[in-house]
Amino acid sequence: MDGWSTEAATDVNTSSFINEGIYNLIDNDDFKIVFVDPVRLLSSSYSRFRVSASSYYSRPFHPSRKNSTAGSAKQPCVSSGSKKRKRNSISKTHELNEREKAAEKRHQQAKPLLLKAHSALLGATWLLSSLDSMIKDEDVLEPDEGAAFENDFIQLGNLWKAPLFEISLSHEGQSWFQESSGTCPVERTSIQVFNNIISNDLDNEMEVEFSSNQYILPRKSCFFMSDLRWINSLIPVHSDHGFNLIVIDPPWENASASQKAIYSTLPNRYFLSLPVNQLAHTEGSLVALWVTNREKFRIFVEKELFPAWGVTQITSCYWLKVKTDGSLISEMDLFHHRPYECLLLGYINGKDEYDASTSPLRYPKNGEVIISIPGAYSRKPPILKFLSDYIPGKKPPNCIDLFARELQGGWTSWGNEPLRFQDSRYFINRSGG
Repeated sequence: MDGWSTEAATDVNTSSFINEGIYNLIDNDDFKIVFVDPVRLLSSSYSRFRVSASSYYSRPFHPSRKNSTAGSAKQPCVSSGSKKRKRNSISKTHELNEREKAAEKRHQQAKPLLLKAHSALLGATWLLSSLDSMIKDEDVLEPDEGAAFENDFIQLGNLWKAPLFEISLSHEGQSWFQESSGTCPVERTSIQVFNNIISNDLDNEMEVEFSSNQYILPRKSCFFMSDLRWINSLIPVHSDHGFNLIVIDPPWENASASQKAIYSTLPNRYFLSLPVNQLAHTEGSLVALWVTNREKFRIFVEKELFPAWGVTQITSCYWLKVKTDGSLISEMDLFHHRPYECLLLGYINGKDEYDASTSPLRYPKNGEVIISIPGAYSRKPPILKFLSDYIPGKKPPNCIDLFARELQGGWTSWGNEPLRFQDSRYFINRSGG
């Protein structure tokens, strides 16, 4: 990745993508479409390490052999046979129930915007030609013999002895590599890992150890690993220390047994207890909620969840998922496997009510689109740069990620496995050491 030639950087947009991982396909007063490389965005929080592209892009979203035409908006669904595609399509003889009709109506409203976004990607010749190389590492990843397994934080957190587990933090400026090589002594501090706020206040990443595995904490990051019973510990004493951006990726219930095996889900009623309003900054907060395309969840969010949290001025954005040749990961009209997800944006107003017509704050429009190649299942792309113009209050904003499975520099992350993708196996040492 770092070896990409900058000779292609013939304009500011291309150079920005190479350096920062975000490419503006369309950005005007009416419409905003961006392509993002999550690996580059996440890697910006580290100096000695970078996120491994090969590990991040581990899902098999590659062009099909039968049809790899970049311009096709109707690609076969990955690992789906024709019978499955038929089941997922809307049969002409099938009479839709009320929820299915509402979901189909939402889809038809979003479809022209999404197709326009896809066309914009296909028109970005340099970007399109770079996608295949983007998902690969130039470095050869050697197996980490010291970490033969990944810790299951959800299982460990449910044990009776969870409060006794400790994580070891290395001294500033040192690393586990230096300790193991014997080049210098490393001072370590052990602290409680569950139900405890753990911060890296350094300007560089910090290496930590838990249960024989090494984890890498990005600069100026903070995490709190717990279940819902402890989340109120994050509520600031004073609201002027609250969060300007609150990103939430709830583990929505899913009937699929295979998906349940990947991560635990929660019934909708549990999300009502999230103290989102109390986490908001006194100057106001932008709330960004990831939601699936199931109408059941959209109704719940609009009728119950957002009103309970005090979220208003709601708009819909979309995450469009593509393969390495730029084609969609599934057919646009597959009923149960759309190639996109929805990101609902809304505001918790602070001292002053925001008025889109008078406020200097840029207000998001319905139908703005993020495009990327998906990573591991349920792993969402970083969205701070996409949302930066819409966040009220101070700059840089104070950000929190709820139900997080990875950390970001400058963010507070909460969930029952925020270290999930911080394991050192998901990183590459920039120096090659």
